[in-house]
Amino acid sequence: MPFAFYVMTILDPTFYTRSTLSVAREMLGKIFFRRYEGETLTGRIVEVEAYHEEGDEAAHSCIGRRARNAVMFRAGGHLYVYFTYGMHFCMNVVTEGEGVGAAVLIRGIEPLEGIDVMRRLRGYPRREYDLTNGPAKICQAFGIGRAENGLPLDGTLVGIADAPPVARKRIAVSSRIGITRSRELPWRFYLSGNPWVSRGRPSHP
Repeated sequence: MPFAFYVMTILDPTFYTRSTLSVAREMLGKIFFRRYEGETLTGRIVEVEAYHEEGDEAAHSCIGRRARNAVMFRAGGHLYVYFTYGMHFCMNVVTEGEGVGAAVLIRGIEPLEGIDVMRRLRGYPRREYDLTNGPAKICQAFGIGRAENGLPLDGTLVGIADAPPVARKRIAVSSRIGITRSRELPWRFYLSGNPWVSRGRPSHP
């Protein structure tokens, strides 16, 4: 039975304007959705990473506000999309208040609805979990690019719908992946055992 996102409640902006680490943990299990060319694409968030301007040299915001990272300094509840390695887009959820450079990178999504469209956008990967088990793969599958940078997560074009909270025992914590600075920060959260989680380091005890 298709996932009926329309019976869900879009998260209020106040969900995002709290502590970045709290938002990151509580995003797990929520439903990301995207309206794309008349289609509705949805998926359950299963892996995230937090980034913050304070004490985090890996955050784009650690150098202060610039044209490239300006969206990251908006009030929580916007989509921050950036281009990396000259070939990929990654999307983040902006957190905390206006003027604070903080966001949560979405690293893994379990597809729910619009999977045929996602497969087409991703070039028909052979393995099902390769569809959205990484930040660049997610942006391809959901048709997220430069034009979506700064969009509000209000449900008009993109949004996150509420879902029952995930049991704490199901949440694993580790250091972040693919960075060289501030690697010691345990700011990666994911659903243990979920096949759409990207590969990474073992969780902390």
